[in-house]
Amino acid sequence: MNANQQDPTLSSWQERQEYAELMQPLIGKLYRNFGVEILVYGRSLLNVSTINIIKAHRLIRRYEGQKVRLRESFPFLEAMAKMQMAPARVDLGKLAYGYHHGGKADGLSIEDYLRRELSDVVDADDSIEPRDIVLYGFGRIGRLLARLLIEKNGANNKMRLRAIVVRGGREGDLEKRASLLRRDSIHGQFNGSITIDKETNSIKANGTSIKVIYSDGPDQVDYTQYGIDNAIVIDNTGIWKDEAGLGLHLKSKGVAKVLLTAPAKGDIKNVVFGVNDSDILEDDRILSAASCTTNAITPVLKAVHDEYGIENGHVETVHSYTNDQNLIDNYHKAERRGRSAPLNMVITSTGAAKAVAKAFPALKGKLTGNAIRVPTPNVSMAIMNLNLGQSTDREALNEYLRKTALHSSLESQIDYTASTEIVSSDLVGSRYAGIVDSQATIVEDNRAVLYVWYDNEFGYSCQVVRVAEQMAGLKVPNLPR
Repeated sequence: MNANQQDPTLSSWQERQEYAELMQPLIGKLYRNFGVEILVYGRSLLNVSTINIIKAHRLIRRYEGQKVRLRESFPFLEAMAKMQMAPARVDLGKLAYGYHHGGKADGLSIEDYLRRELSDVVDADDSIEPRDIVLYGFGRIGRLLARLLIEKNGANNKMRLRAIVVRGGREGDLEKRASLLRRDSIHGQFNGSITIDKETNSIKANGTSIKVIYSDGPDQVDYTQYGIDNAIVIDNTGIWKDEAGLGLHLKSKGVAKVLLTAPAKGDIKNVVFGVNDSDILEDDRILSAASCTTNAITPVLKAVHDEYGIENGHVETVHSYTNDQNLIDNYHKAERRGRSAPLNMVITSTGAAKAVAKAFPALKGKLTGNAIRVPTPNVSMAIMNLNLGQSTDREALNEYLRKTALHSSLESQIDYTASTEIVSSDLVGSRYAGIVDSQATIVEDNRAVLYVWYDNEFGYSCQVVRVAEQMAGLKVPNLPR
């Protein structure tokens, strides 16, 4: 090769980089101005690097056996950026594949094809008013919820994080709260800028001013004095779990609804988004987003039950340690949990299997469950040993779950991996409720064992935000259908 000739592999890579760089501002514009999140086969392109845009496009070939080049998908993004749209999650990869290889073009121009496939949101009336959000508590889940809500900043943002409520108020508290939001040992640096305003006792993050309010109880805050009204309070403390306790929030001026980030007691609805979110009614004042494990297993269990039927089964959770456990051996009211979390595997109980029935009643009384806490700080696994209503084989069950992850109403909840090398740390930051590890699937006649990974912090937080959006009246469709 002479000096003037460029290596074709390098030339191809440079072309992909150039198109990815052209895509980034359009992806941001669509999200900021219209609330439209762009994905490629389920992978969000919001706030990602050019390399991750390229990697996301490689998923198309993995799933379809046919590649879609960035130069082929870019014109679709370019056309969308010129349209007036209502909030949606739009899969650029599926649109481009359907047009170029899926037989859906029907002789249409790209613009006309988009108008047909995205008819639900193109030129649609977007009359939903923005909703104030308050985080009551600012621990592991609270800070991840803050990150998710802050990344939605823009002219068309419907979920406005207005305040966090915590106990304390000691000297230096504001700085420490901001620092914990800025840096996370598991999830890394905050993607953006964080400063504090001592005069207003606020954290400023990517243009969002978040009031830090100190309170000793949920019924002791007048939110209206901070300009907050008709708010949804997301209680992530785990202290109050019944209607009497959570109802205290509703006594504070400016609060309209309450969402709990833990399983609720009594008659409060436990919602697993994607499974029973249709149960959310406009007049519901208090709801629960269930637990991280219930969110991980219920979508997969529903999918399997809908296709094969589930006679009975056992769910064993291999769960990362949590803040409830001890760093070193010390007293704990629960059995075994007093022993050092980073040094031991700890057998404990879980109510997640029984809680499935609250979101998916068809499995009431059919599942048992237990848990083992292990010395990892995040990402867990559910091992589901199921007796099905009919016989199948490993290939058929995996293919069904693959298609469910790509093309179903559960595509935002269920992810699917065929990697033989994936381990727990690879899934930190996953936005899915659960990820089916197809290489570990075992099937014999009507007996199946499924292995489902889940980021018990970030993936769960994404599910909480989806429930909150629906409580706010914001229904974001996944397109194309």
